[in-house]
Amino acid sequence: MAVQPSSGSELAEKVGAGVPNSVDRVEDGVLWVKALRIADVAAFMKSDAGLDFNFLNSISAVDYINHFEVVYHLTSLNKRHTAIVKARLDGREALTLPSVYHLWRGADFQEREIWDLMGISFSGHPNLKRIMLWEGFEGHPLRKDYL
Repeated sequence: MAVQPSSGSELAEKVGAGVPNSVDRVEDGVLWVKALRIADVAAFMKSDAGLDFNFLNSISAVDYINHFEVVYHLTSLNKRHTAIVKARLDGREALTLPSVYHLWRGADFQEREIWDLMGISFSGHPNLKRIMLWEGFEGHPLRKDYL
């Protein structure tokens, strides 16, 4: 049986009930959450028996010049469904999200890579330091304002 995407509206309803004031909207099947609530939402999505998102496929970040988006791809290996969760960070300075490292150890290198290349910090990460570039490197080269 193939893995199926979760219904965005059903997911938003369940997450919204489990983590009040966390869901911004659902758009094209993507669950948009408030940036500072991402770790709470992720913990709920992992621990809720009906959702059981026990696998973090990836975390990525996109620079849209006036804001950043951080994208989480999650899978429930037991329930055989997937979800895309996004958080928006406005502005260019002091960009911080709560880490999901404590939920999925696979977030370690992904959060470090996003910090290294995009300059988005993850509060609560136990070892947030450069992973691809050397210590002392100035800036974050995948940002559109790097040069």
